[in-house]
Amino acid sequence: MSVKIISVSKALPEFTRNTDQIIPFLDTWLSGQEDRFVRKVKKIFENAGVDRRYSIMSPEEVFSDLSFEERNDIYIRESIKLGRQCLTAALEKASWKSQDLDYIITVSCTGIMIPSLDAYLINALGMRRDIVRLPVTEMGCAAGVSGILYAKNFLKANPGKRAAVVAVESPTATFQLNDFSMANIVSAAIFGDGAACVLLSSHADDDGPEVVDEEMYHFDNAEQMMGFKLTNTGLQMVLDVAVPDTIAQHFPDIIHPFLKKNGMGIGAVDHLIFHPGGKKIIQVVEALFGGLGKNIDDTKEVLRLYGNMSSATVLYVLERIMDTQPSPGETGLMLSFGPGFTAQRILLRW
Repeated sequence: MSVKIISVSKALPEFTRNTDQIIPFLDTWLSGQEDRFVRKVKKIFENAGVDRRYSIMSPEEVFSDLSFEERNDIYIRESIKLGRQCLTAALEKASWKSQDLDYIITVSCTGIMIPSLDAYLINALGMRRDIVRLPVTEMGCAAGVSGILYAKNFLKANPGKRAAVVAVESPTATFQLNDFSMANIVSAAIFGDGAACVLLSSHADDDGPEVVDEEMYHFDNAEQMMGFKLTNTGLQMVLDVAVPDTIAQHFPDIIHPFLKKNGMGIGAVDHLIFHPGGKKIIQVVEALFGGLGKNIDDTKEVLRLYGNMSSATVLYVLERIMDTQPSPGETGLMLSFGPGFTAQRILLRW
């Protein structure tokens, strides 16, 4: 019995701007700051590798003094809308009905809602009353891969079942107007909003790439490197400048033993499906694997077109790979990183 990925679909919020259209808003936001600092911030935005980003709020709302409550209310409203859109699209791709789902996992870290998103989607799409729910929060950018990992374990234990993983993220809703730290500036420069859905199955009649193996990798004593601090004004970004170098130090231990366990090396991997955490992390990966003839062009393109959408972003990369219809026998390595600090890995075979 195998677990397969059947379809992937995305949904984007209505507001979108190119990076050069965001720059004028920085002048207003940074009014009163030293000219040298303003120039530095603009360079960070211009050199982030992000040409365009989407948001659940207009730029005027993002760069405003909306309260935490007001931003979170928008997050809840738009998360339900985007979650429904991407799940509906994924079901249509798979030719499934909502009642075909046995398990629904929703992942998000950029807002707070109780009941969680899955409850709203179950009612909105008329799912079965016995569907199993699992909301996943507080895992940041790693949660998209985590959701697939949890779905795989559920489906492996329950043959003939079907699952949906829905990731909805709105990092722009966490922007802190009065925070001029590098963490807030860098996150504003690289992050965007978006949603994605992956459908998986352990049903014999369903076809798609098989989830061959999965593992988590925990970085010791690295809790302080990435996350959010809950403040009176909302979720304040925590982002250590050492993240790219720390990932680089651990990369051999993250990649090679996992592949060796599955009887292969990095040279045998046809598709690198990596989370685009940011330009520096992409440069680290390219330095490590470029000499092996591997590329992460799809990862770079997703960052350029949408920015880092936290947990949903790697699913955009997966969708691009699946749309190319890889040949039978080809393999893919999914990888994402998140607070903890942690790495999540999945091996796929078409």
